[in-house]
Amino acid sequence: MKIADSTILVTGANRGIGRALVEEALGRGAKRVFAGTRKPMAHSDRRVTSLTVDVTSAAQIRRAVEEVESLDILINNAGVSPFDDLSDRRVLEQLLAVNLFGPYDVTQALLPLLVRSRGAIVNVLSLSSLAAVPFSPAYSVSKAAAFSLSQSLRTLLAGRGVSVHRVLPGPVDTDMTRDLDIPKASPESVARAILDGVEKGEEEIFPDSISESVADGWRSSAVKALERQFAAYAEATPVKS
Repeated sequence: MKIADSTILVTGANRGIGRALVEEALGRGAKRVFAGTRKPMAHSDRRVTSLTVDVTSAAQIRRAVEEVESLDILINNAGVSPFDDLSDRRVLEQLLAVNLFGPYDVTQALLPLLVRSRGAIVNVLSLSSLAAVPFSPAYSVSKAAAFSLSQSLRTLLAGRGVSVHRVLPGPVDTDMTRDLDIPKASPESVARAILDGVEKGEEEIFPDSISESVADGWRSSAVKALERQFAAYAEATPVKS
C-alpha cells in the first residue's frame, strides 16, 4: 500500500493526529484526502475535500459516504478521552459510541469501496488497548473493544483483499493529553510513523518511542501467536454471507 496517488479518508481530521495525518498524506503525494470533521474545515490544498461527519450520526455518515466515489485507505482516528472513574455509565456509553461504534459504522459504510480497491483500514487506538490507564478507564475499555474489533475485521476481510492495521500510540501532545505532565510525542511524528507502517504493511504500528519499547514483546507474545492461530481457523472455516 502506497500513499502516493491514493485516496484517503481521515476522521477526526480537525486537530491533533488527524490534522497531522492529512498534512503527511498530502506531503507524500496522496491524490485526494477526505477530511472528516464534526464542523466544516477549510484547506488551501485543492486535493482536500472536507466532509462534515460526526461518527455517532448514521445520517451524517451516510451523507459523507455519498461524496466518496473511491477509497484506498480509511483512517479511523476520531475519538474522545475524558477523565473518569467508571462511576458514571453514561460516560462509558459515550466513549463506546465514539471510539467503538464510530469506527465500526464508518468502516461498514465504506467497506464496498475498500473491497473494490483492495484497500486498507487503519484504526488509531492506544497503548491503553493493551493495559488500562488509571485516569481514564472508560477510554481504555473502549479502545480495548476497538482493538478486538480490528482483529476481527482483519480476519474477516483478509480474503477480500482488505488489510487492517492497528495503531498503538503512547501519549501524544494533543488536546486530549494537555493536562498530563508526562513525555509526549508530537502529532507530526506519530502521523509519519503511522503512514510508514501502512506502507510497510505492519499489522500493529507502534508510532512513538514509548509504544515502540513494547513492540518486540508484543510481536513475539503468546497473544499475538494466538491471534494468528485463530486467523488460520477462519481460513479453514470461512464465514457464510
